[in-house]
Amino acid sequence: MPRGAYLHLASGVTEEFQCAPGPAGWRYVAPGVDLTVDSRWRPARLELRTPAWTLRGGAAGRDLLWVRGEREHSAEALAFLGPSPAFLVTIARSLDLAPGASATVSLVTITGDSLATRTAPQRWTLASVDPHPTDLGPLPVETWHTTDLETAETTEFHLAGDVVLSAPGLELTRLDSPPTL
Repeated sequence: MPRGAYLHLASGVTEEFQCAPGPAGWRYVAPGVDLTVDSRWRPARLELRTPAWTLRGGAAGRDLLWVRGEREHSAEALAFLGPSPAFLVTIARSLDLAPGASATVSLVTITGDSLATRTAPQRWTLASVDPHPTDLGPLPVETWHTTDLETAETTEFHLAGDVVLSAPGLELTRLDSPPTL
């Protein structure tokens, strides 16, 4: 069960996390973030909290449903994409791409302390998978590229199992146990 800490560079906030596979999927817990996904890596339950707002949601068929404040929302989308690295893990795993392959998906992006949402198309590409030597044997590290198709902004992040090793604005500062592969 991986445990550790991420530093959000822009805000200076440290996200202490733990995640683990379960009988029906995978769960990630950190202060203000509780995300559970099913065996297909679709969001079964999401709760995000800021001092002023709470967002709760999950998948129902092809749609995502969520409540922010007292308003209900829905959109046909693959997943939520929010400020926690948990979202990068779940989207990458749900796509299950081979190296060099890409997929265009609709995501509900969640931003800011107000937990504002918008639905946006993105292209996700698994650029490569490279083995990195560790004391426990080679660790497969995936390099992902994401492109927001509305803004053309492209980012890159690195993923090993269920742990984001690096991403823009994010630093893995502590990992107490190896990623689940």
